[in-house]
Parts: sequence; C-alpha cells; structure tokens
Amino acid sequence: MACSIAAVVLGVGLPQLEEALDVNLPYVFQGGPDGARGLLGTIATGMISMTGLVFSITMVILQLASSQFTPRVLGGFLESRITQFTLGVFIASFVFALAVTRSVRGEYGNTGEFVPKTSVTLAFLLVLASVGCFLAFIHHITTSIQVSHVISRIGDRSLELAEALYPGTEEDEGTGLGPTWSPDPGTPRVAVSTEDVHGVITQVDYERLVELARGLDVVVLIDREVGQFLAEGQHLFRVWGTEQLEEADRARLWSTITLGHERQMHQDVGFGIRQLVDIAERALSPGINDPTTAVKVIDELHRVLRHLVRRQSPSPYIADEDGRVRVVHRPQSIEGHLSLAVDEISHYGEGSVQVPRRLRAMLEDLQDVALDRYRPRLGQALERLAEPTGHAVSDSDAGADHRGGEGPEQGGDLPGSRDVRARA
Repeated sequence: MACSIAAVVLGVGLPQLEEALDVNLPYVFQGGPDGARGLLGTIATGMISMTGLVFSITMVILQLASSQFTPRVLGGFLESRITQFTLGVFIASFVFALAVTRSVRGEYGNTGEFVPKTSVTLAFLLVLASVGCFLAFIHHITTSIQVSHVISRIGDRSLELAEALYPGTEEDEGTGLGPTWSPDPGTPRVAVSTEDVHGVITQVDYERLVELARGLDVVVLIDREVGQFLAEGQHLFRVWGTEQLEEADRARLWSTITLGHERQMHQDVGFGIRQLVDIAERALSPGINDPTTAVKVIDELHRVLRHLVRRQSPSPYIADEDGRVRVVHRPQSIEGHLSLAVDEISHYGEGSVQVPRRLRAMLEDLQDVALDRYRPRLGQALERLAEPTGHAVSDSDAGADHRGGEGPEQGGDLPGSRDVRARA
C-alpha cells in the first residue's frame, strides 16, 4: 500500500515538476511522445504480468508450507518483508507507468507536445529494481521453504519473546515477586463479559489497563491467558472495588484487549512452542515418517526451554506507580511450556529411535541448569522416558548420539501437566 500510494503521488507530481522547471538532464529518455507511450505501455503490461507470477508463486509456497509443516506457520511467510517489498515494487512500477502516461502529450490534437523524460527514465529504473527484487524473492523463497529455516525462524522468534516476557534470572530466585493482593470479605465486584465478539486473545495492553484501574480506583482481574479463546457472552474481566461500571468504562477496558482469529506471537510464547510441536507431530505421522525433522524441532525447543527453566514465572500482580496492585492476570507458566513441549512429542515419537533419546538428552541438560522449582518435574519426566519400549537399537545407532542413553525410551505426560492445565 505504501509503495502504491508513493507511486501515484510521484507519477502525478514529477511530470508537473518537470514541466514547470523545463530542465533537460543528461542520460534521460530522449524519445518523442510515441516512444514514451510505447515504453510506458510495455512497462505497465510486463509489470502486471510479473506481479501475477509472484503472487501465484507465493500462493503455491503457502499451500506447500501449510501441508508440509502446519497451517500455523503461514503468518511467518506473509510477514516476510522481502515478499512484501517485491510485490510493492512491482505494483508501484505498474501504477507509476500508468500515472506518467497521462502526462505525455503530442502527435495529435492541439495540446502541444510534452514528454516527461525524467519520469519515463524513472519508470525504466523501476523495472531494473523489479528485476533485482525478483531475484531476491526467488532466493528468499527457495531458502524459506526449507524445514530447517522454518524451524529456526520460529525458534528465534520464540526465544526473543521469552527473553522479553521472562526476564527474571537465577539471582532472583530467592527474592519475592513484589506486592500481592487478595480481595477483602464483602468487597463488591462487577463481571465484564463479551456481547457479540469472539476470538483468541492475542495481546493485552497492561500499561493502559493499569492506568484505567488506577483512575477508577479498582483492581481488574483478567480471568484468561493470552492465547485462549473467548466466546460470545463469556466474561473476561472481574472488576473489584465497585458495584457498577459505566458503559464507557467497559468499552475502555475492552479496548486494552486485542482479539484475533488465530494466535499471534506478540505476547504468546506458548504459540511458538505450539508451532514447533505441530511440525514435530506432522513429521512423526505415519504418512511422512521423518523423525530427523522431529529431532531438529527438539533441538530448537531445547534453546527456548533452556532459557525458560532459568527464569522465574512473571508475577500475576501488576502494581501502579504507588505500589498498589491494580491488575491481576494469568501469565503463561513455565511449567505449562514444559508440558506442551514434551508431552505430545514423547507420545507420538515413542516408537522412534532418535526422538526419545534426544528428549532425554534435552531433559538432562535442562535439569542441570534449571531452578530448583523445576528440577523435580524434569526428574519425573526423565523417569517416564526411562521406561523401555522394547525396540531394538543397533550399535551404530547407539553410538550416533551417546548423550541420549542406550536405546529408545517410551515418552509420557510431563508429571503435573494435568494440574497445570486444570489451574489454567
């Protein structure tokens, strides 16, 4: 859209500027009106055809990625700046050529002769830029569709988000989580429910929510995590400290919540882990049977979990500048992330040689670096993986990765995962 608007403005304004200044620059188009119209017409026709080609290639890539990996990775392809900029330059070249054509006068009528030579030259330069963007687009597509690139991109985004949302380090383990809050007996409250909206909670503006709660002198409880689905009529907020809430205040509360049709990685680390787990499950399905891809996913999950198990879960209490708790929310727990990353892969990969071994190696390393609060759960998960499944392992397989043990083990639920889901 930005490229198209810029092309329209430039295609209308530049010829007028040329006509007003009447300056002949060197190395610009030197043809007459017919030549300018012919060149601009060729550029417009060719660029709209190339735009259709790039769009078709993009659709094929999206369909291939959806079937090979998981439909939840399509957002990463659509957010690619290379793809967006390539389509933008192609459309801008087409729009600019059409806009400049209307300024070419001469060879017929009594309007006088005028050829915007600089504008025609710029249209030609846009074609050269489009060729470069097309080559970059082809290179980007051929690399971005590789499974290792897809997994690494999701892992990088998940790790970046985990570092932002879980900043507490090992040194913070013995410190408190800040102020806490619980309602006094008889404190009035108001439940704020949806009416005709639904969707997945993708983002919460906590700073604005704290300001609103402070202005109303109340405490706002958010009863659902980021990433959970909200149906029509389902309440999301409980406002403590008041018996009634004006409609304008309800609208302001809802304005702090962003709902979408699918989860997004704005404040949702679990969605990144879910994408990786889905890729591993698809690779372990009987129709694909690609355990090596599942192992690559486990390695990427190892990066994210290694950061998480050394961090404290965020406090559910958010205070204002005066130190009074104004918002109580449900942050995604690190225990829940551990359960999500281990349970399903261990279940679907229990018949594989590589997967249980790599899971065990990952859990052993996590247990070495994790905070004390996570070690019992990791230890119980290792005990589950230690149960034999009866699959034979060759000497070469056993020596390929000695870190994971002597053979395939059976996966199972991460201990305590049911409790985590129940609390959620």
